Amino acid sequence: MTARRDFVIGALFAAAAGTAYARMPDKRRPRLARGVLEHWVPDQIGPWTYLSSEGVILPTQDELSDRLYDNIVSRTYIAPDAPPVMLMLAYNSEQDGVLQIHRPEVCYTAGGFALSPMQTEPLAIAPGRSINANQFVASTPDRVEHVLYWTRQGDRIPSSWLGQKRDLLLANLEREVPDGMLARVSTLANDATAQPVLARFVQALIAGASARLRELLVGPIGR
Repeated sequence: MTARRDFVIGALFAAAAGTAYARMPDKRRPRLARGVLEHWVPDQIGPWTYLSSEGVILPTQDELSDRLYDNIVSRTYIAPDAPPVMLMLAYNSEQDGVLQIHRPEVCYTAGGFALSPMQTEPLAIAPGRSINANQFVASTPDRVEHVLYWTRQGDRIPSSWLGQKRDLLLANLEREVPDGMLARVSTLANDATAQPVLARFVQALIAGASARLRELLVGPIGR
C-alpha cells in the first residue's frame, strides 16, 4: 500500500514538474546593449534643452547593480520660459520574480525624503491614448521636488507594486519574460506649475521620440 501511495505521489510530482516546464516563459525581447538608451534620448524636448546629468536623484546603489538595470539615463533640461525638468530612465531587458524595476518612492524614502500621498492620474500621450502616471511630492528641509513617473512592464503599464507583480504573473502565463522601463520626471517648481510642466514635458518627449524609444517608454502607441 505504501509503495502504491509513493508511486501515485511521485507521478503527481512528475506531472506537475512537466506542466511547469511546459509553461516556463521562453519569449524574451532582444537585449538592449548597455549605453544605447543614452544615445536615443533627444537633447531637445519641446522647448527644453539638455543641460547636464547633475542633480538627478538616482536609484539607490544596490539598485544600480549590473543585474537590475541594463541602461540608466539621468539628465536635466532647461527652457527659456519653463522650469528645469529632471529626467531619469531606467531599463531592464528581463523582468522576473527576483529582478524587477524599483519604484521611485522607494529610492526617495531611502534618500531621506518625506513623501506626500501618491496620486495616480491619466496622462494623455497621443490622440486617444493615455497612461496612468503616479505623482507625489518629495521633501527635505532644503528641497521640495515634484515627481511624476510611470512603469512599463512588457505591454502593460502597472500603476502600483501589486499591479506590477500581477502583470508579471500574467506575462509569465503567456510564457513571456517582459522587459521593464521606469520613466521619471521631476521639477523643483512651485505647486501651481509643477504637474502641468511635467505633463507637458512627457508629452513633448513622447511626441519627439523615435519609434524605438517611444515603444520602450510606453509600448506601441497604436494599440
